[in-house]
Amino acid sequence: MDISDLADIARQMVAPGKGIIAIDESSKTIKKRFDGVGIECTEETRRAYREMLLTTPGLGEHLSGAILYDETLRQSTRDGRRFVDVMRAAGVLPGIKVDTGTVGLAGFPGESITEGLDGLRERLKEYVTLGARFAKWRAVIAIAEDKPSTACIEANCHALARYAALCQEAGLVPMVEPEVLMDGEHDIETCHDVTEATLRALYNALYEHNVLLEGTILKASMVLAGKDCEEQADTEEVAEATLVCLRAAVPAAVPGIVFLSGGQSDEAATAHLNAMNQMGPHPWPLSFSYGRAMQTAALKLWAKDIGANVAAAQKIVAARARENGLAALGKWSADAAA
Repeated sequence: MDISDLADIARQMVAPGKGIIAIDESSKTIKKRFDGVGIECTEETRRAYREMLLTTPGLGEHLSGAILYDETLRQSTRDGRRFVDVMRAAGVLPGIKVDTGTVGLAGFPGESITEGLDGLRERLKEYVTLGARFAKWRAVIAIAEDKPSTACIEANCHALARYAALCQEAGLVPMVEPEVLMDGEHDIETCHDVTEATLRALYNALYEHNVLLEGTILKASMVLAGKDCEEQADTEEVAEATLVCLRAAVPAAVPGIVFLSGGQSDEAATAHLNAMNQMGPHPWPLSFSYGRAMQTAALKLWAKDIGANVAAAQKIVAARARENGLAALGKWSADAAA
């Protein structure tokens, strides 16, 4: 697969009015979600939950792709159809989370590095044979006093670049995700400075590793005050600060940017995306790659009666996809959603 093929897939991922659902929670993470709604976390309940999401009628109308966990990429529906085949039939690109999570960064207490590069080349080859068309790797940047360190930013961006180069070698579009966490008391200006520094380091690293930007997607965090900050910015301020940051640090050659919801409420994540698109035009399409902001309400309803509530939960998934698809066009309104 050459760069034109990767660029075509990347453009499909940010097609107008479409975004990506992230259902790539590790078994450990989804157990926490299931515990919160009183469901036992087993391979079968995880499979049934992902089946509910991926068989939502009309899924491809507002979703271009879905990020899966390793287990999910290998699973099938109850009637024996591979999830990947169900997605293809709906026009939804299969993606795969390939990092193995974060650990403490040695020498820098309170900071993290993402692991998973060992053996990645061979894993990517297998993921391609299983039907994946893009991949995702998440780095985590925390803000606190004297944090993040330059070493933390550079180490994580170096790992993202190595991952991205391996993806392109294997024929997968790399989604690079340097998440700046909302945790903390920092103000929106501090978040802006850290996010811009992180993105500048990321694109320097991608350039140094000969990653072709036309065949990548950026998964970005929005510029927000820490959740414990007394002064929270309104929707327009968040949109403006995020756009100023992106324009300063993200090359126009990038085919598109998808945002993570990162602890925001469902409606706030949608409203922020909508506001940014109403402030266009921009050098790149701006869309979404939401996890909890796409799933939370549906999970709560589904969990009340797994056998009986599938269709009702799917209606919620479809509605959230439609609302965020409208926000990716700058055409969402809170009144219409209500």
